[in-house]
Amino acid sequence: CRVVHAHKPHFMALHCQEFGGKNYEASMSHVDKFVKELLSSDAMKDYNRARVYLDENYKSQEHFTALGSFYFLHESLKNIYQFDFKAKKYKKVTGKEIYSDTLESTPMLEKEKFPQDYFPECKWSRKGFIRTRWCITDCAFDLVNIHLFHDASNLIAWETSPSVYSGIRHKALGYVLDRIIDQRFEKVSYFVFGDFNFRLDAKAVVETLCAKATMQTVRAADTNEVVKLIFRESDNDRKVMLQLEKKLFDYFNQDVFRDNNGTALLEFDRELSVFKDRLYELDISFPPSYPYSEDSSQGKQYMNTRCPAWCDRILMSHSAKELILKSENDEKIVIYDHIGPNVCMGDHKPVFLSFRIAAGAGKPIANVHKCCVVQ
Repeated sequence: CRVVHAHKPHFMALHCQEFGGKNYEASMSHVDKFVKELLSSDAMKDYNRARVYLDENYKSQEHFTALGSFYFLHESLKNIYQFDFKAKKYKKVTGKEIYSDTLESTPMLEKEKFPQDYFPECKWSRKGFIRTRWCITDCAFDLVNIHLFHDASNLIAWETSPSVYSGIRHKALGYVLDRIIDQRFEKVSYFVFGDFNFRLDAKAVVETLCAKATMQTVRAADTNEVVKLIFRESDNDRKVMLQLEKKLFDYFNQDVFRDNNGTALLEFDRELSVFKDRLYELDISFPPSYPYSEDSSQGKQYMNTRCPAWCDRILMSHSAKELILKSENDEKIVIYDHIGPNVCMGDHKPVFLSFRIAAGAGKPIANVHKCCVVQ
């Protein structure tokens, strides 16, 4: 609410992942109550149109993604249209509508869960994407809510550079980008945002953080499998610097991830570089967005489960850059930042992008001015 009040957006898109939490069978019933309260809340009273898409159908192993996409339109905005993917037409947005359960039958979006064979280690993944298309002031664009695959084991992530998990994310993101620009629909600019699960290059980070350390390998007695790596300072009484297990990344000095927003570690954030010809991102000026402590009194603290990383991002096509109004003076119009730096908001810190669409910016990109003449 504070961010909404500060930026007063006219069109607001909110993308959520893991809706209903880890125990969604028990907690999904709270989601509908939350959504209704949000739509009727005082903070949202000036938004007289809304579209909410919630994938709540957890009984469908084949389709369930636990994604939630919210779109709010301010009363001052005129003539907003949303694309119907089935009819291949734009339709004027009026009123507030909530779609949940089986989103597969909703023509106003495209939704897909990644095939199981993308990430066979995970017995039941919920990773996938939801895509919607909008037209505002003759400017058409896609908004894609995406959730990519996580790192299953720190020890496996550490083995190669780039890691095997990085390769899996690369494949899934490439699949989504190909889908967005395929031949079925007119090409428009697009924004892709959510939990990409991008991680720092684990091998390079550990080698840098522990450059002056010696490594001890701990193996399981029965299988001889490596279960723990311990990095100790060569001198200084062999002080432990880092302990690494499947789900443990315990580095002795968390300040390195927080000081100056973790800028020193951005050089190890390499997963997006593969897509530099297809995706653009504004400069990151916030600390790694994951994994924060879920203890309500530890808003700034990271958990010792994974190496902190910028998992949560807002990326865009190069054509979408042209939609963002460039500042003509010193006023900061485009803002890319995180929300609630001192507040516990779960293990991920949300990020947001605030900008103004340049009038008529979409016209050179596609024949989008036609969109507003259909119903």
